[in-house]
Amino acid sequence: MDLKKSPTKKIVLAGGVFDIIHPGHIHTLNAAKALGGILVVAIATDKTAKKMKKRSPLHSQELRRELVSCLSMVDKAIVGHEDDIFQTVKEVKPNIIVLGYDQVHQEKFISNGCKRINLNVEIVRLESPVPHLSSSEIEKEYGKDIHGL
Repeated sequence: MDLKKSPTKKIVLAGGVFDIIHPGHIHTLNAAKALGGILVVAIATDKTAKKMKKRSPLHSQELRRELVSCLSMVDKAIVGHEDDIFQTVKEVKPNIIVLGYDQVHQEKFISNGCKRINLNVEIVRLESPVPHLSSSEIEKEYGKDIHGL
């Protein structure tokens, strides 16, 4: 990855599906950006998104990457690796990995995986000011009416 670390700007890596972008995503990505200065967002592949959400995503991985890359706080959006999140971590070489309040990854799993690839990374679990808001809740409330889900 061609992002340059500097003493004042750390690289922060966030990840997710980002199928239905909502205020919780915006708060989380703003908080992630504030931790370092350079925010890289890894978008889940379509196959991974389907596994995580138990349904096909509404938008393709490339469209989701493009949508996230348009957000002002995001410096770079990439599509993550299919079955190995640490391949993405190895390429980005972040100083900090942020986990959203609702992400299933455990800090110890991420920390141990980073150690295995010889990367010293700080793991930060972010809180959401709107924890009741999630893509799944939006889908439950409006999915059938708007998207025919």
